[in-house]
Amino acid sequence: MADEVILMSYWPSMFGMRTVIALEEKGVKYEYREEEDVINNKSPLLLKMNPIHKKILVLIHNGKPVSESIIQIQYIDEVWSDKNPFLPTDPYQRSQALFWADFIEKKLFLCGRNTWATKGEELEAAKKELIEILKTLQSELGDKLYFGGDTFGFVDIVLIGFYSWFPAYQKFGNFSIETECSKRMTWGKRCMQRDSVAKVLPDSEKVFGYVLQLKKVYGIE
Repeated sequence: MADEVILMSYWPSMFGMRTVIALEEKGVKYEYREEEDVINNKSPLLLKMNPIHKKILVLIHNGKPVSESIIQIQYIDEVWSDKNPFLPTDPYQRSQALFWADFIEKKLFLCGRNTWATKGEELEAAKKELIEILKTLQSELGDKLYFGGDTFGFVDIVLIGFYSWFPAYQKFGNFSIETECSKRMTWGKRCMQRDSVAKVLPDSEKVFGYVLQLKKVYGIE
């Protein structure tokens, strides 16, 4: 009997992008269900499958829900372990991959959001912190093709969804990531050459338009 895999997400979500890329990398057949209004009109299935957080992103595998994107990527890697492993088998290297994924999870989203949702001193602080975060990640990347070395892996999947948001961060924050973190941007372009990434990440102009809508909804001038 074939696995039934359903992913409930929302197209601008960098967290949702992660999980779709993971499924694509593994060659898993899945049904994608777009949640069109994740703020005011959440679907009954979403509320049923994620009763604790009541939000996207939800992966449903044979009727059982798995929440939170990093957990989903690990789950996908373990269930479909016969192709393209994401995490290293070496315990230490595995721990390092999980550390950097956690670093990205805790640091990047809020700081990125503040580049378009704040002004004045708060915005300047957000820009400075974002560049510092990206420089730290660039240092970890070093001269490697990907964070795991020669192969596209766990940390790459966790981080790459933000790549489509970087132009919006730069435009609203009036700064350049390319100037400060050229290796990081080269890494992003390399990842975009993968079919799994190119078919999933939205156009940056579309993301920019979405951020304009968010600013209007939240009354941010």
